[in-house]
Amino acid sequence: MTAREALHTYFGYDDFRPLQSEIIDSVLSGRDTLALMPTGGGKSICFQVPTLVMANDSPERRLCLVITPLIALMKDQVENLQARGIHSAAVYTGMSYDKQRTALDNCLFGPYHFLYCSPERLESEEFRKRLADLPIGLIAVDEAHCISQWGYDFRPSYLNIAAVRELLPDVPVLALTATATPETIEDIQDKLGFRARNVLRKSFHRENLQYIVRRTDNKAEQVAHILAKVPGSAIVYVRNRKRAQELAEWLKTQGESADYYHAGLMTKERNDRQEAWKEGQTRVIIATNAFGMGIDKADVRLVIHYDLPNTLESYYQEAGRAGRDGKTAYAVLLYNEAEDKAKAKKRIVDNYPSKEFVEQVYHKTMDFLQIGAGSGLGHRFMLHMDQLCHVMHLPVLQAYSALHILTQAGYIDFEEEHETQPRVQIHVPRHQLGEYNLSFEQAELMDVLMRSYTGIYTNLQYVREADRRETHELLVSLAQRGIITYIPRSVGCCLTMTNERQTEIYLSPSIYEERQALYINKLRAMVEYADQTQFCREQVLLAYFGETDAVACGHCDVCRDIARRIIAE
Repeated sequence: MTAREALHTYFGYDDFRPLQSEIIDSVLSGRDTLALMPTGGGKSICFQVPTLVMANDSPERRLCLVITPLIALMKDQVENLQARGIHSAAVYTGMSYDKQRTALDNCLFGPYHFLYCSPERLESEEFRKRLADLPIGLIAVDEAHCISQWGYDFRPSYLNIAAVRELLPDVPVLALTATATPETIEDIQDKLGFRARNVLRKSFHRENLQYIVRRTDNKAEQVAHILAKVPGSAIVYVRNRKRAQELAEWLKTQGESADYYHAGLMTKERNDRQEAWKEGQTRVIIATNAFGMGIDKADVRLVIHYDLPNTLESYYQEAGRAGRDGKTAYAVLLYNEAEDKAKAKKRIVDNYPSKEFVEQVYHKTMDFLQIGAGSGLGHRFMLHMDQLCHVMHLPVLQAYSALHILTQAGYIDFEEEHETQPRVQIHVPRHQLGEYNLSFEQAELMDVLMRSYTGIYTNLQYVREADRRETHELLVSLAQRGIITYIPRSVGCCLTMTNERQTEIYLSPSIYEERQALYINKLRAMVEYADQTQFCREQVLLAYFGETDAVACGHCDVCRDIARRIIAE
């Protein structure tokens, strides 16, 4: 089977998009490959097609290990592949041990072609041993910029990929990213142990996307004005959850079809709101940067940034979610010079508090969790940040940042948006339930729980039934009567001890000073992009990503102003 035949047979397309064919040929030749493709460029096809070709030609290389940090994207891609008759599995944090084992057994013994996992899974020695036995023919690393210290979203867990390459020395790797500077490109290849330099890139130029910076003293009014002028589906990015909700509610009062989205919502709420927007039932989604990864919606006409992003990488990626259908679309950045510059300076302090403060947060968190010196290794805790900061008198934003710095330094693993599954324990024996005069629905639910979950009388058990609102309400009513203990699904922070508690901590220059300097430089580049009015917006963006020979786009706000001035003269 050729690559083109696989593309048509499994995905229904007759031809590849630009660069896809070259990437696939490189992978099939066994070469380590770094592919740079803008958002919406069709990255998944670049590992899906060669895997299916290899599986047809060589069953002992039938499986692709896909490493991605996005659980929602994993689930979405597995569902899409399964719908096409392509067997796929995913292993991620929160899955039971039995489900993980079943997924890996299916990949070993069944006709499976894709195994998705998060980089954190690679920390497990048992998981790595299982990988060594699997018929893996390709390792695909999505969001590959996360492995680089120069990347805008460095994640220490990505460094575990090097250990997997040692386990599978003859298996090629395909690294994929939509955003990478020249320094990041080199670092990705070094960290992934490329046997030879091999970078395939598509220009970051987007002919149909018009970049605009709109200066304003009233951003909310400007959002409403732009939405009235530009018809079609829209995303408005904001920096915090409160603003997302407030702006969405205000837009509704203006007659706009709007909703909000952030990582603090339950999975079902997020999925429902995302689906309503994708299907056109909601026109505008007001969201934090938790929204958009892996969403395939081609007809977005407008992306507005209410606040300055931290980096041009994240700005380009988020703006690039507009106009994937090739039709005219707009990326608008709202800018209040004095206010946004002041906020940018404050972000530096909030994101990189002093080393002394970071150490203070470490010890106060250990005290709060009652972890003694020399203990705690491997323990996992739900961490209520509001309570921690109140009890220990810590500023909230800086405390979050300190815990992320401690994660990068290897002392802890801090997950800011950890979702716990609903759990139930039954306290009343079956033969005594008749004394409680249960409703038909309550009795039926109790029967299901008792039959489905071994050990539910002795320990809290994760229960899938609680995903339905009606079931949730029944469980609440049973808990109120003391028949069960019910811990509902919740979203919060989770802290895992990757080391024993230390008496003192050390933050190396690479963890603190160098990354602080990198953060400041990237934020400065973002401010300069918004501030400048002399050079084409797209030229500035492309030069940042190493494309220094781009011509002026002719339709950004700067190009239009220059044209008007020339005509006026």
